[in-house]
Amino acid sequence: MRAVVQRVSHASVEVDGEIVGEIQAGLLVYLGVGHDDDETDIQYIADKIATLRIFRDDNDKMNLSILDAGGGVLVVSAFALQADARKGRRPSFDAAADPEPANELYEHTCSALRAKGLTVATGVFRAHMHVSSTNDRPSTILLDSKRTF
Repeated sequence: MRAVVQRVSHASVEVDGEIVGEIQAGLLVYLGVGHDDDETDIQYIADKIATLRIFRDDNDKMNLSILDAGGGVLVVSAFALQADARKGRRPSFDAAADPEPANELYEHTCSALRAKGLTVATGVFRAHMHVSSTNDRPSTILLDSKRTF
């Protein structure tokens, strides 16, 4: 499972002209599920997202997690995070999970974040989404439950 985590002052996702998920200050998370992901990957990613210390404390140091700082988490399914573009010019999506198991693991990841006490908004799985965000001092972190980077 891979995630791109961005600290934002606002983020929203729109489907068919309607906002379906929105947060103010917090984290925008793009989540890509791999075909070999399971509950272990969910727990790793959910724990990392919840405890990643990328919010600034009173000394202007990145020392607080979303649990400490407060705010919401907007989780958007992004199968393209599993793309492999090392060969040629067209990415391969062979590592991405099939839609049904991917949706199940995506939903379980959102539930795992909620179970940690976080407010979680979502996009619509497999929909054509328009995501808008305002990064807060651009802080973008890449996570991979297989620890390949």
